[in-house]
Amino acid sequence: MVEANGAARELFTKGYRYIFAVLTTSDQYLTPVIDLAAKNAEKLGKEPQELTLAMAMEDDPFAQDVRAGVLAEAQRLGINCIIDDQLPPALDDMSTTLSKVKVLKPDILVVSGHGMGALTAVKQIEALRVDVPIIAMTHCDAAQVAEKMPEASQNIFCAQQWHRSLTYKGDLFGSAADFAALFKKVYGYEAPYQAAESSASVYVFADAFRRARSLDPEKVRDAIAATDLPTFFGPIKFDASGKNIAKPMVLTQIVDGKYVVVAPQKWAARKPVIEHRHH
Repeated sequence: MVEANGAARELFTKGYRYIFAVLTTSDQYLTPVIDLAAKNAEKLGKEPQELTLAMAMEDDPFAQDVRAGVLAEAQRLGINCIIDDQLPPALDDMSTTLSKVKVLKPDILVVSGHGMGALTAVKQIEALRVDVPIIAMTHCDAAQVAEKMPEASQNIFCAQQWHRSLTYKGDLFGSAADFAALFKKVYGYEAPYQAAESSASVYVFADAFRRARSLDPEKVRDAIAATDLPTFFGPIKFDASGKNIAKPMVLTQIVDGKYVVVAPQKWAARKPVIEHRHH
């Protein structure tokens, strides 16, 4: 199985031999924002270890992995977590957490609860006028928060597996931008990273079949394990556990209804905006 959208870390800790994934695991999704916060602490008039963190995470394996990754990165940088809320699935209300955030005034708020959680967070952060300088979440593009709520989502940071502005290229589809243009032409909407992942996973199968010259399961499995493929989605190369170790996460920031890459540095289209939301 070459999977495109299952990012839970535990898929790769059980010694499975037949699962490979083109995407980055969930524990890595929002670690770049913690790093970014530490590097920009002086914009908030603080040392990195004076920063405080709040988390609102859905109680499911994916978001709990995101939480574990964020927490580990915060501990490594000496950032104190002051709110660590686990929220029920079908995340249609996080007002209790946001009320605490208003009182405790953390510098960073991290949210993960699939598409529903992203929409709820953006709506309620705006409605309750929550003032946190660094707000980051998963599933922004799948939920289309930038398109649906350009004003409410202004300056929110989003974890993305892929973005059309990256300079990735491969034989199939050409560049990231070529893939995005073709996708929009065929389907009539902007390609979310989930679509790019899915295309990449089918490409890995095709490439492996071509090299294996066989449909024998073991030969195909070994061919997949040996994948070393430049693609529009990013480089694809698997470690012994089946994870793609060649492609990093991308951190974007919503600016005027568009996702703009701010990390990793080599693809950053601009410096991140870090400031209080409501003065």
